[in-house]
Order: sequence, then C-alpha cells, then structure tokens
Amino acid sequence: MNKDQQSVLEINLKSLEKNFFHIKSLLSKKPTKLMAVVKANGYGSDALIISKKLQELDIDYFAVAYASEGVILRKAGIKTPILVLLPQVGSIKQIVKFDLEPSLYSFSVLKEFLKFFKKNNLKKYPVHIKLNTGLNRVGFSLDDLSVVISKILESSNIVVRSIYSHLAASEEISETSFSKKQIELFNTLSSNIISRLEYTPMLHICNTSGLINFPEAHYDMVRSGIGLYGFSGNPKIKLSPVHRLKSVISQIHTINKNESVGYNRSHFSQENEKIATIPIGHADGITRIFGNKKGFVFINEQKAFIVGNVCMDVIMVDVSNIKCKEGDQVIIFNEVHTAEDLCCSAGTISYELISSISTNRITQSIIE
Repeated sequence: MNKDQQSVLEINLKSLEKNFFHIKSLLSKKPTKLMAVVKANGYGSDALIISKKLQELDIDYFAVAYASEGVILRKAGIKTPILVLLPQVGSIKQIVKFDLEPSLYSFSVLKEFLKFFKKNNLKKYPVHIKLNTGLNRVGFSLDDLSVVISKILESSNIVVRSIYSHLAASEEISETSFSKKQIELFNTLSSNIISRLEYTPMLHICNTSGLINFPEAHYDMVRSGIGLYGFSGNPKIKLSPVHRLKSVISQIHTINKNESVGYNRSHFSQENEKIATIPIGHADGITRIFGNKKGFVFINEQKAFIVGNVCMDVIMVDVSNIKCKEGDQVIIFNEVHTAEDLCCSAGTISYELISSISTNRITQSIIE
C-alpha cells in the first residue's frame, strides 16, 4: 500500500469476468460480436489489466478513444483488433505502425487517411465509418453519404471493416421513439453504403444500455464500456461493479457549535460535531461536486456525509453519530455502496467519477 496516502483502488477481475459472460448472454444471436470499450484507462481502472483479462476471455474487439491508448495496449501484447474511435490526423503513422483501425468520421479525417494510405501504397487497410444518426457529436450525416461512398469506392487502399453509429439516449425509456428513429436512419444509411460495396461490413450501434433495451438492433456487434465495469442503468440487469475505492481516517477532531469546516467556510456546525479527515480529494478524482453533504462515504457500515468543500488532498466527513477511530477503513464505493449511488446523490454519473480516479496517487490492488 502507498503509505503516503493509504487510499486503494481495487480492481476485481472476477466481477469483470462475470459481467462479460452476463452481457454475452444478453446478445440476441450467437454470431453477434462484443466490443469492449477500454478508453480513459479502462474507465479509471487499468486498461492493460482489463484488456489482458478480456483477451483471455476471447473478446472480439477493443475500442479506445485515441491512438495513444491503442499503442499502450499493443506494446503490452494485446493482439485483438482495436478500433480508434476519435483518431486525429497527427496520429496516422502511429495507427498504421501499431495495426490500429481508425474510425473515419469527417471529411478532413477521411481525406488525410486516404492520402496517407495511398502515398504509402497500403492496400485494403481496415477502417470504420462513423455515421451521425442523431447524437450530433461526430460522424457523417445523410447529406454526406454520396460523397463518402464515392471516396470509398475510388480507393483500393481501404476496406470498410464496420459501419457504426451511437444512440443518444438509449437508457431513457422516455426517448424510446427517438432511439428507434436513430436505428431506422442507421438502417437506411448503412444499407445505402453496403449496396454499393462488393462485401458486407459489420454493423453496430448499441452501447450497454442499447444492447439491453434494443435487442432488435444488436446487428453484427455491440459495444460495452460501463456495462463491463458493472453499471447498466437498468435495475433488472444485475452486474457486479469492478471498482472498489477505499481509504482510512487520518484524523478525528471535535468542533463546537457554529464553527466552520474547510475552505470558504461552507459548512457551519449546528451543534458540537465530530469530524473525520480522509486522505483523498479532488486531485484523486473526488471532485468538489461531492462536497457540502451531496456526497458520502461509509465507515463501519454507517453513512457519513462529506461536509465543507472537497479539498485537493482530503475530504472531511461528519462522524458525530458513528463509533470510529483514526486508522479505521473508509469505503468510498464498492459493490454494495456503489459509485452509481454516490454519483446519483450528487447529480452526476458513475462514468465521471470512476474515470477520474487518479492512478498516479492511489494504489491499485488486483483481485483475481
């Protein structure tokens, strides 16, 4: 353990394996492949450890946001195909050198990649075409389609490995009609492209909540990021959180009525209070949004609310009604007191918290 801080992020590979097989069991047909999204260092855990385990389990594909993330995986011995979701023009050489597969999502990216492939006499290099069906983030739209198809047909340097899109609100039941319109548009756009090709690329549009709520849209592959790490946004789907974050009590002190706690004096005691200081703060991923009783931790199985503003290196919690002492363990989140519960109370999402945890300052522990 890092004796400087004594905060530990546990990564439970047994839970990862359990989630993998559970998600696989939800696929509507056996040939449907599963792509694991391991961007942002495996959603704040360890992309290498996560990817190696998933490769052992015969995952079909990996997805990362940027080429640099894919390079790390390749250097560590990952052989499974890797889709780069948001490749930048400056990373073309890295992508080719490390056998990564770029998503082509804009005309500027398409132009530069085709130019590089042709200049280097690369034949049938695997690429993926991203379509914008309503998320309005990146991707080619309906108006772009004829030009995109022409560019693909003109080039012998690429082969389209997949055509894909992203549902904007697949977890929202109130937006089901919008999601279905996205799926219909995806069918139209992808069919238009495939009808002009002499081969059939894979199709995929579903993320974790999409694969749960829209089995008719599983196509050839589905993508799962947050689901593999234990969160589905659907109470009917029982997944196991992979991350556990715990720390210790560094100090306990008593303050009198009307005394303040922390920066900017944002918390004043209503009566005499017992305050515990815990060595984890916004430099470790516990952002200020969790301060002032919006967030909480568990000490000896009792909830302790964060009081005052979150500091860079510490948080303070009210333990007035909790029997505890300095050195006692503190649960920030685990499989029982989940990151999802904590984030919900503070008005944010589990993705934001777990992907922000600082692996530079917090010790990792692997459970196999």
